[in-house]
Amino acid sequence: ADYLDNGNNKMAIQQADKLLKKHKDLHCAKVLKAIGLQRTGKQDEAYALAQEVAALEPTDDNSLQALTILYREMHRPELVTKLYEAAVKKVPNSEEYHSHLFMAYARVGEYKKMQQAGMALYKIVPKNPYYFWSVMSLIMQSISAQDENLSKTMFLPLAERMVEKMVKEDKIEAEAEVELYYMILERLEKYKEALDVVRGKLGEKLTSELQSRENKCMAMYKKLHRWPECNALARRLLLKNSDDWQFYITYFDSVFQLIDESWTPPAEEEHSLEGEVHCSIEQAVSFIEERITEESKSSRPLRGPYLAKLELIRRLRHRGCNDEYKLGDPEELMFQYFKKFGDKPCCFTDLKVFVDLLPPSQYTKFIRQLLDVIPLVAAAENEVALPGDIKALQQHLCVVQLSRLLGIYHAMEKKQKLAVVRELMLRYRHGLEFGKSCLKTELQFSDYYCLLAVHLLLDLWLEGEEAAVWQCLTLLEEGLSHSPSNAQFKLLLIRIYCRLGAFEPVSELYSSLDAKHIQHDTIGYLLTRYAGSLGHYAAASQSCNFALRFFHSNQKDTSEYIIQAYKYGAFEKIPEFIAFRNRLNSSLHFAQVRTERMLLDLLLEANISTSLEESIKSMSLSPEEDDIPWKELRDNRDLTVLFSWDPKDRDISEEHRKLSLEEETLWLRIRSLTLRLVSGLPTLGHTIQPKNSEKTAENGVSSKIDTIRALLQQLEAAVDSGKKFLEQKIQYPVLGPPPTRMAGFFSNGSCQCQTSLFYLVSDIYELDTNGLEDSAEIQERIGNSFKSLVERLTELFNKCKGDLIEVRDGTLKTHPNLLENLVFFVETISIALWVSSYCDSVLRPFKSNLQKKKKKKKESSVAMPPVFTHFLDYVTELQTLTSNVIDHIKGLEIILTALKLEELSLKDTLLLQEEKRFTKTVQGKVQSSYHHSVQEIGELLKKRLDTIKKLKI
Repeated sequence: ADYLDNGNNKMAIQQADKLLKKHKDLHCAKVLKAIGLQRTGKQDEAYALAQEVAALEPTDDNSLQALTILYREMHRPELVTKLYEAAVKKVPNSEEYHSHLFMAYARVGEYKKMQQAGMALYKIVPKNPYYFWSVMSLIMQSISAQDENLSKTMFLPLAERMVEKMVKEDKIEAEAEVELYYMILERLEKYKEALDVVRGKLGEKLTSELQSRENKCMAMYKKLHRWPECNALARRLLLKNSDDWQFYITYFDSVFQLIDESWTPPAEEEHSLEGEVHCSIEQAVSFIEERITEESKSSRPLRGPYLAKLELIRRLRHRGCNDEYKLGDPEELMFQYFKKFGDKPCCFTDLKVFVDLLPPSQYTKFIRQLLDVIPLVAAAENEVALPGDIKALQQHLCVVQLSRLLGIYHAMEKKQKLAVVRELMLRYRHGLEFGKSCLKTELQFSDYYCLLAVHLLLDLWLEGEEAAVWQCLTLLEEGLSHSPSNAQFKLLLIRIYCRLGAFEPVSELYSSLDAKHIQHDTIGYLLTRYAGSLGHYAAASQSCNFALRFFHSNQKDTSEYIIQAYKYGAFEKIPEFIAFRNRLNSSLHFAQVRTERMLLDLLLEANISTSLEESIKSMSLSPEEDDIPWKELRDNRDLTVLFSWDPKDRDISEEHRKLSLEEETLWLRIRSLTLRLVSGLPTLGHTIQPKNSEKTAENGVSSKIDTIRALLQQLEAAVDSGKKFLEQKIQYPVLGPPPTRMAGFFSNGSCQCQTSLFYLVSDIYELDTNGLEDSAEIQERIGNSFKSLVERLTELFNKCKGDLIEVRDGTLKTHPNLLENLVFFVETISIALWVSSYCDSVLRPFKSNLQKKKKKKKESSVAMPPVFTHFLDYVTELQTLTSNVIDHIKGLEIILTALKLEELSLKDTLLLQEEKRFTKTVQGKVQSSYHHSVQEIGELLKKRLDTIKKLKI
């Protein structure tokens, strides 16, 4: 066991063998040996050994524990349940084995059996937690039941009765048990009863969370539309803590609800269960004013009351009552707020919500008013006035962010914008003085200046200013050198490098972000969208692996969280964990990465290092199976991960999200159908006796071609939907979601090529069933298909021609679309070769039969059917075309190597000396990345060329 713990598996196996020589039947030694075998990659031997021990139904703790570890490593948790089922039968009174059995069921989600195991445990040892494990398992059955009616009429009422029994017998001990009762009543929509539980004696046990009782009461009042109670409770809680924003929102919601219902308080008795109720705007106004007066006496400044006043103004304006309540002018209130909190980073995000209250004509005046109160000092007459301390710097930064948000920078001319960029960078470099003592992991105080400057340059780039994008990269790299942990710099660099078609620097940037756990799903798209499409195949494999490793381990990890939740009685977390697991399993990104990863593996290996058939088998792919949950797909991407200070009309909107999800789903459908069509090729293997229809049906091959034809129709439909979608010509914001590769796939002709290749498969199959004798028409059709395919592939190659990087007026211009076209070309030619090898497998037997006939008849001239010459011509033309592309790529490599970036006249005198250094680095990175892409594409094509040469019948 010690050897196993230290990772020395071979020694562990030897020691176990020694032990087994002396004691042949030592179960535990056998299992430990099996663990050693499993870890050294001998899974089958390990499994056989383990089953040998399991068949004896061991009951000693060591063997059971060791087998549990082994099965977990084999990802076979269902075997653990069998193990403990046997152990419990033999030792029926063991609390330990029963609880292990319960947890084993929890790992595989067998809720019904969990319920039974929980009750069995409670009968042996009447402890409350065991009883409630059983109750929770009933709730889980209700959640997982497909039929909602069943869960409301059977599982939940049963759970409710089980808890009521304990309540009546006064056996409720822990807070978790009350939580569980509340959860059942809430799910049964018995809100009144739930409220009584929380307000009653049982509710006193709810102590672990702050305001746990109040929050639960509030939730029930809202469900029951009891606005007086909502209002009174929110009012009471705000008197206790006037900085709790959620209660302001409830307070306002309920006041306006009561006004709309013209509710009046009863004359004699209490207003409500929770005390006094406010039901008029006047009361609300004076309540907020009182909170502000109170705040001025408090020892530390609170933001809540001031923001609540702005929120109230906003709501009143929304209802059409403007100024009759004398709450003050929003502009003045925001100005006062800035004076009080302007040096806090949160000041900008607080005010951002309320800028709609300002009339656009006042924007410039408002910004000037704010600038006037910041203590800035200018060294000389004409120089920029700079902050003297961090407080002033924060205040100034807040104003700059507001200027961007109000669209002041957007309205400027190019010259003004460049001047602002200069000023911001000057302020950025000056601000670095305040951060000299910062650690490497801390951000510099002035980082946002640099980011805002880059945003302005991005505007210029989108307006057609080519040099601006290089300046963006230059400034970001400079910023990163001073602030190596700034994720915003890294994310923006990733986006811009990818837009320019350079993937190489991105891998390193992404791994330095150190994305953890769920982030592989939320921001992984930044990496996986571009890796394969820019020809960095090795990096693409790696980035898919990162993501897939997370998704696969999520299954295992979630089971562990659920088990911990049972152990510690955190019942309300269990449904959350399950929902989390489901959300990840139906993640759009997960489906995309799975599909692209398999296509990539086929591209790199099929018919190169292994046959297409073996590759598909090892991925256990089959054309009939679709493992993507189309109806449940969840878009978990974080599309606002890049900071943006853009006004609403330029920022990413709900509409953009919807469209992006639609586009991603359409593209995924096309990719997934392509993958399934390719996986169907080996199933059409040559197993047919021509014209003998009974046999074909038995062989099941005829149904295989039907599958392929059905998939082909689906592909056509998906392509049509995709084209319709692209007709809308959607432009996402530059920092919004990246568009898919769909537009390029259609416009460069890859789509038509790939579809006609699959149609060709159908024709060849027909030729195979009909034989050569009376199939002149099919042969001619096949011949024409070959011709048009070569033409289409040549057209696709023509769309790949041109310089990838060119120098124009002293600036670099990259052409990522040419690179993407090249990548599509390689993929399309690979599909063409897989289809050709299927043609080859069909035509070869025909040819050998003909040659046998020739020998029998001893005739010198048996006419060769035309399909053979068609095929040979086609293969020869494919070979020539591929050689041409390889030569073209060699030419690109030479140009890229010869490109002397030093000679680029960085004539922009705006660049300072230190910036020139970074510009060189940036351009070098882009050049090297393109070089790398072209090399990888070239290598792969050479391997494909070798497979073409083998295709001579």
